[in-house]
Amino acid sequence: MNRGFYTIMAAQFFSSLADNALLISAIALLREIDAPAWMTPMLKLFFVVSYVALAAFVGAFADSFPKGKVMFITNTIKIGGCLLMLFGTHPLLAYAVVGFGAAAYSPAKYGILTELLPPEKLVVANGWIEGLTVTSIIAGFLVGGVLISPRVSEWLLGFDMPLFNTNVDLPAEAAIAVITSVYVLAALFNLSIPDTGARYAKQHVHPWKLLVGFVHCCNVLWRDRLGQVSLAVTTLFWGAGATLQFIVLKWAEQVIGLDLSRAAILQAVVAVGIAIGAVYAASTVVLRQSMRVLPIGIAMGILVALAAFYTRDVAPSGELQMGFGSLSYFLLIACIILVLIGSLAGYFVVPMNALLQHRGHVLLSAGHSIAVQNFNENLSILLMLGLYALLLWLDLSIRSVMLVFGLLVAVSMILVILRHRYNQRQFDSIALIGQLKH
Repeated sequence: MNRGFYTIMAAQFFSSLADNALLISAIALLREIDAPAWMTPMLKLFFVVSYVALAAFVGAFADSFPKGKVMFITNTIKIGGCLLMLFGTHPLLAYAVVGFGAAAYSPAKYGILTELLPPEKLVVANGWIEGLTVTSIIAGFLVGGVLISPRVSEWLLGFDMPLFNTNVDLPAEAAIAVITSVYVLAALFNLSIPDTGARYAKQHVHPWKLLVGFVHCCNVLWRDRLGQVSLAVTTLFWGAGATLQFIVLKWAEQVIGLDLSRAAILQAVVAVGIAIGAVYAASTVVLRQSMRVLPIGIAMGILVALAAFYTRDVAPSGELQMGFGSLSYFLLIACIILVLIGSLAGYFVVPMNALLQHRGHVLLSAGHSIAVQNFNENLSILLMLGLYALLLWLDLSIRSVMLVFGLLVAVSMILVILRHRYNQRQFDSIALIGQLKH
């Protein structure tokens, strides 16, 4: 990997860290202003709606300029969303601005990999970027939890800028001010990303032509025998994963008995597992063998369903003495379960992501293929979060919600495997892997 790749990694790390720390801080801000409970999952809805609404346009934008410049512009939009939140804009609307920046950032972030690296390095590169992204998620959840904790927030609120009134009065606002500085650091790395020299045909600017072209791109990927399988898997993964973020928070509060700042740590535990699985996949799975990881998705869904039955009644009593203090066996086993779920998820999604990027680059272009991927994945997030809200409205317990989602993932992965086997009987689609655009 060259120096430019590591600069991209650094920019992605700090931008993703800020994204996840901001989610925890925005949840805390909603609670501090006494917003109704249903607004909490709405944060994610407002964030991802831009991915769906702008999908037809962000690919063309990403392919119109050098990717590093696109990442800088869109990261600056994220900074604007934070500032809006600090100066009194409702958290949902301000978070939607951050989501707008993230939606335009993503095609450049992933598209630059296919410009910078050959196909045989894409799995390794995705292992790096997913592993580092997950590490930033872990750090983001931990930073967000620490920043809203009583001791740290009290210290932050007691800090005054000389000759400048910040209008920061709430603990969550103090946390958001710190997170804004992390976005600024990411922007500095964006400025250092080299120009890969990749140039595409002049992009359409007429909205209708862009929309028609985007629909065509969607059809191309969904009709491709390899593209449709990898796109189905990543779409399912991100939809279920985004919903599980809120499920884990609620599970941590209701079953484990943790407050928000500590519940964020359990989200970080899942992310640790994803990092482990991603790194292992990067070192053991080559692009041509990517379809062999599909059964791991079934195992992940089953494990999520089984976790619904984990209670204090089935956990051993007592505590484990550790160097930093004691840890109950109940909480320790819960952490192990979450690490296993994350490991399975990271192991099967990294090869699928690499395969989808490869087929998208061959069939379309870097920016357009990632835009199609983002559209499908975030439409899945909207639908899954809608299902989650419906289950809560029906007053289902958190255990019932986990059972439904786990079984949904397992059954969906079985259907994907059956579809792939059908495709293989029609044509050896695996032979297409590694072929370049002619």
